[in-house]
Amino acid sequence: VQLQASGGGLVQAGGYLRLACAASGRTVSNLAMGWFRQAPGKGREFVAAISCSGVSTYYTYSVKGRFTISRDNAKNTAYLQMNDLKPEDTAVYYCAARIGDRDSDVYSREYSYNYWGQGTLVTVSS
Repeated sequence: VQLQASGGGLVQAGGYLRLACAASGRTVSNLAMGWFRQAPGKGREFVAAISCSGVSTYYTYSVKGRFTISRDNAKNTAYLQMNDLKPEDTAVYYCAARIGDRDSDVYSREYSYNYWGQGTLVTVSS
């Protein structure tokens, strides 16, 4: 499975961006997917996850109500809609995928994922 993340850029605080993660190599319908981020000088942290069918989602507390993870299995793509962006959201964002154990399972640990994209930079100016 190859993952290609896109959609990053420079935006002012309060603005929005939508990241996309396109998968190739297999259908995504049995892949659980997630987004992680790594800010300058910090470790990589979990942001959001979605189950194979999209029935379940999970977010880290700091992005709840601002970010929305979704997927379009027909397009083999997952998305991260990011609204009301803050300077502390500045980071390289990575998408990740793994075969889901069950249709409704979501995963928030890095070690749970087998496949990773290359990252896309999001910079939020104050």
